Amino acid sequence: MSEGKRDRGGLNRRTFLQGAGVAALAAGTGLIAPDAAGAAITSAPPRIARRGYRKRRRAALTYRIQSARLALSRNSPLLVPTNNGEERDYPFLASYSKGLPHDALGHVNANAYQGLLDAVATGDPILFESIPLGGARKLTSPQAGLAFDLEGPDSHALIARPAPRVDGAENSAEMAELYWMALARDVPFEQYGSDPTIGLACTDLSSFSAFRGPKIGGQVTPATIFRGTTVGDLAGPFVSQFLLRDVRYGSLTVSQRQETALPGLDYLTDFASWLAVQNGGPGAGSDALDPTPRWIRSLRDLGRYVQADALHQAYLNACLILLELGTPLDPGLPLATSTTQAGFAEFGGPHLLGLVAEVATRALKAAWYQKWLVHRRLRPEEFGGRIHNLLSGAATYAISSEILASTALARVFSAHGTFLLPQQFPDGCPMHPAYTGGHATVAGACVTVLKAFFDDSFVLPNPVVASADGTALVPYTGQSLIARDELNKLASNVATGRNAAGIHWRSDFTEGLLLGELVAIGLLEEQKGCYNQDVTMTLRRFDGTTITI
Repeated sequence: MSEGKRDRGGLNRRTFLQGAGVAALAAGTGLIAPDAAGAAITSAPPRIARRGYRKRRRAALTYRIQSARLALSRNSPLLVPTNNGEERDYPFLASYSKGLPHDALGHVNANAYQGLLDAVATGDPILFESIPLGGARKLTSPQAGLAFDLEGPDSHALIARPAPRVDGAENSAEMAELYWMALARDVPFEQYGSDPTIGLACTDLSSFSAFRGPKIGGQVTPATIFRGTTVGDLAGPFVSQFLLRDVRYGSLTVSQRQETALPGLDYLTDFASWLAVQNGGPGAGSDALDPTPRWIRSLRDLGRYVQADALHQAYLNACLILLELGTPLDPGLPLATSTTQAGFAEFGGPHLLGLVAEVATRALKAAWYQKWLVHRRLRPEEFGGRIHNLLSGAATYAISSEILASTALARVFSAHGTFLLPQQFPDGCPMHPAYTGGHATVAGACVTVLKAFFDDSFVLPNPVVASADGTALVPYTGQSLIARDELNKLASNVATGRNAAGIHWRSDFTEGLLLGELVAIGLLEEQKGCYNQDVTMTLRRFDGTTITI
């Protein structure tokens, strides 16, 4: 956001600090500056001290009020989010319902779903406690989107475009991509150029009329398949450097060689286990883990990372890596050029690491508002049940025909005997709707903060890639890799890992990044005026445009 626009929003530190008694406030600390002759510093009179603190208290109140006005101005004119209308057009068939009771075909009990809608419509905590469940698993934080935050945009002031509909071509293209991801989970990224499954996937996905993944010359290629669409996603290797480098945690050095799942193991591919999980059953138990730790080298490895992560840990790690590398601060930050001051409580490690976590929790609330109160988009796992019922003749649905022509379906049926989407996690997707992705929204917010505070044109030294078996890192000798591209790629990698596991759609990922970006920009705008110095942050957004906060 430009400086002028910020001033029009009414949030300007100098405006309300002028006349706030800065000299008296300094005196209020108990110190008075010596005169030119070097007189001794003396204690301030108590009356002056009280006056200074009263003015500081009023200035703090003024700042909070102006921050609230800035937040209100972002939602003027009023933005009202809308969903895609599926819940109206195809009641009980095209919306998220996992965990509620279902019939033998996996269709949700109408009364139970109405109980969910009643709770969402009223916001009554008692009604949320009355939602009928089909099993022991509980719904995940359905009231989180109703919470207020004291900093950053209110969750209700942000919108995401309506999710693709089950009867539309975009949804078909996204589902085909997920089937191919399941079929290619164990293909090393370094072998994409020669692997036959990847070649078939590229051909099939290129045939979809509304596939929104990146392409070269109008075609999906081994260099673009399964990648994100942010600026930087196609630069260099598939996996971001921030998922491969060692991380220094104080006196500890932590390797990012991780425990991963054994290859070839997929879940919920038979109808009985799929239905049991739709009704809130526990799934097949724990993953079978590979005893050999490996660096991320495949979609399955990415899926395992985002199954076990602490949600914002990838960006905490990225921040520590950037600090360890001595990455310069954004040139607009006051300490970037100071000859007398170094960052710590402001613009240093504690500040940046804390801000990553701070923006993450706000991004989650924004995503949970979209999930439960606006869209209630069904999970790919649920839609796979619809495709299976349709192709097996058990039921009919208004599904876009493009997905039914995908060559991926025959390959899945040949491997498992059903058309269900193979899941990487034993219990399938989480107990909350798909859109927007929680991991994706947090990724968008945290990466935006890092791009704002660091000089994101910094070239990362000594880039690496994982070997085909993931047991070693080898030097990458291609183009230079810069921080902003690798941060964008990090966000995409995390969101892609959720897709690769079969639990999210591509648009959950892409729209989640944009939603998180808005959360972070709003929070940074409100914090900008609270510093004692002038602060300017310039960053490149996910769509490639540059903004100044």
